[in-house]
Amino acid sequence: MPIINYMIRGWFTGASGMQAQQWRLDAVANNLANVATDGYKRDVVALKAFPEMLIRRQDDDGVYLHPFGSADAAPIVGKMGTGVELNELFTCFEQGSPKETSSDFDICLDGNGFFAVATPWGERYTRNGSFHLGKEGFLETKEGYPVLGENGPIRVKENNFQIDKDGRVWVNAAIPDDPDVMVSRLNNDWEDTQLLDTIKLVEFHLDRYLEKQGSSLYRESDTSGPAMIMVEGNRPRVLQGFIEASNVNPITEMVQMIEVNRSYEANQKIIQVQEAALGTLINQVAKVN
Repeated sequence: MPIINYMIRGWFTGASGMQAQQWRLDAVANNLANVATDGYKRDVVALKAFPEMLIRRQDDDGVYLHPFGSADAAPIVGKMGTGVELNELFTCFEQGSPKETSSDFDICLDGNGFFAVATPWGERYTRNGSFHLGKEGFLETKEGYPVLGENGPIRVKENNFQIDKDGRVWVNAAIPDDPDVMVSRLNNDWEDTQLLDTIKLVEFHLDRYLEKQGSSLYRESDTSGPAMIMVEGNRPRVLQGFIEASNVNPITEMVQMIEVNRSYEANQKIIQVQEAALGTLINQVAKVN
């Protein structure tokens, strides 16, 4: 019976290994699917082992005496692993490469921090700075959620606003309300410039525990802590006319996918070997009886 229990335990160990590789495969597949998504941050799976079990000799209970005192009659002869489980699935917020687009509505954050946007479910956060001008003149995400400034949604006119490296939004008050009028950029001697607002940038105590909500949006969790407005001197550099690329390295992800497949096959082979050994044992015991 102990041998059969050991073999069945081997099934559970192999099965837990296969499940762990399935979690890794899901994360890698999601990363590869979003390799071209602006501002996407890759998922990382962290695994941990089940508690190890101490192996002692059987049929040797109690203690015995020796010249220097007493000792266990069934000493530990080793340890036995009991499988693996998912520890956590977290988001890696490494900086993605900036890509120049020359569009005034594209904004890239060079450093830590998040844009704040207003959604029907409350305030959400994103690193995807691919914005556009909404029908009502607000700066919005591709899904139509207004981008927030420190004073509320940012309302601008096409070809009549400029964002500096500190995230301040400047407008030219001397330009008439004509969307077809082209004006020079702020660094080319704009006249009558006025400060409209400052882009609201936030940070978190533990941003790796933010929850993904889809459409490149994140929401705070109990572990990440609440959003904190970033103050001057601690804000990232804001680049207008650039977009942050995904931080997924497709070569690295493909190598991980190969590794996952091989690990999955190895655990599958373990179960097959355990099954064959158990079948042989049962058949031999049946013949003896």
